[in-house]
Amino acid sequence: MSPPKSSASFASLKQNMEIFHANTDTEITACFPVMNALRPHLERASFVARVRQQQAQGYQLVFIRDGNAVVSAAGFRILEFLAWGKILYVDDLITDPGSRGRGYAGALMDWLIARARAERCAELHLDSGYLRHAAHRLYLNKGLELNCHHFALKLG
Repeated sequence: MSPPKSSASFASLKQNMEIFHANTDTEITACFPVMNALRPHLERASFVARVRQQQAQGYQLVFIRDGNAVVSAAGFRILEFLAWGKILYVDDLITDPGSRGRGYAGALMDWLIARARAERCAELHLDSGYLRHAAHRLYLNKGLELNCHHFALKLG
């Protein structure tokens, strides 16, 4: 089952967890604490503006709630590359450290894979920190392959 593109919430494929798009400023703001666990350099005051700027470039932010709290979130975009064709690129995928081990990231990965298929992407890609071994286990269990190194040069 492919996730619909227009609905605000989606049923997860396995876990029956609802996955929501962060479309409003309130929803984006609610994602800040969990995203800050992955990206500690982010500042609450500029978070919505940064997400909005990226959304103008195709970025989408989805999340899972447990009660009123966002417990897991993923940011992604659909891109075209000469190297791979059309792909879904996962910018961010994080579960609140206190909520790990409950299947939230797995549910988001299943949703992202289904979304990539629904968008007729050739591949799904993500970069992951070198020492994020628990995340790597999840990715490998979901069928992703470790197939390249990512190089970066800080310019400022």
